[in-house]
Amino acid sequence: MIRPIVAYGNPILNQPSSKVDIENEDISNLIDDMWETLYNANGVGLAAPQIGVLKQIFIIDFDYFKEEESFNKSEIEKFKQVFINPKITDEYGENFLFSEGCLSIPDILEELSRKNTVKIEFLDEKFNSIKITCSGVIARVIQHEYDHLKGILFTDRISSLRKRELKGKLDIISAGDFETNYKMSFYKKNV
Repeated sequence: MIRPIVAYGNPILNQPSSKVDIENEDISNLIDDMWETLYNANGVGLAAPQIGVLKQIFIIDFDYFKEEESFNKSEIEKFKQVFINPKITDEYGENFLFSEGCLSIPDILEELSRKNTVKIEFLDEKFNSIKITCSGVIARVIQHEYDHLKGILFTDRISSLRKRELKGKLDIISAGDFETNYKMSFYKKNV
């Protein structure tokens, strides 16, 4: 089922997610819904909080980046990857500038500096424990989606000056005064 993507301005996007209880929670339908929602929106990655679920799950389809110069297929097991209860254990290397966007913040792209290499531990959709070290664009996308689980948006990582410059656009997104080619959910403040 395609779910609406939570738009910028909804406080759920700034809340940390809780771990998935793999012994007692069935998340197979949630994961299926996340893939359907991601592809409906023509996205690359999606975190559960972006569909209103505060659980530590994100998905990425790395196929989108296979032509990028900094893409190294040998660093990942498969192009479509589910990350459950992930933990970045290290970030290192040179800072890597790349233009980031987000399905929750449509039509805004910003250059952001992140470390070039990450080590991450996670469970896949079958609850197999996986540890990988990756770099370049793979590390970048993982860091972006991982931030969602901590309640951090990429706009939280830009300078306060740049954020003030984007305030008008961010207010429009928050108010829902724009159109996208995918379903979105907007936060209605009590007045």
